[in-house]
Amino acid sequence: MAEKLHFSLVSPAKELFSGEVDHVIAPGTEGEFGVLANHAPFMTTLKNGVVRVLDGDSTKMRLFVRGGFADVTPAGLTILAEEAVDLGSTDAATVDAQLEEAKEKLLAEGKDGAHAGALQAQIDYLTDLKAALVH
Repeated sequence: MAEKLHFSLVSPAKELFSGEVDHVIAPGTEGEFGVLANHAPFMTTLKNGVVRVLDGDSTKMRLFVRGGFADVTPAGLTILAEEAVDLGSTDAATVDAQLEEAKEKLLAEGKDGAHAGALQAQIDYLTDLKAALVH
């Protein structure tokens, strides 16, 4: 039996996953990367995107992260995400409603408003999340 990788994904709100898996593929800011058991240690930043958790050749789980860090150590892979959701339990209609609400707030505040940068970041995140739900 092949060795398993210990993988944890944590956001400020909660731990979304912790367990033994075969392979994890994550969206690094320098490009997508995969981690298996006994991977060389490294740390990198993450961009918005899908983290795929694999057992064998099949995808066990798809998690969407909003930035963060990935840390590979001899103990395994830990992802500390700014925000993360399980795509398997995320409702597209809810994401659409949140996206429209953020767009309306930005339109009302204007591009030079005090919260424009944060609102645009939220719009970008929700747009990426919506695209990940489709694929």
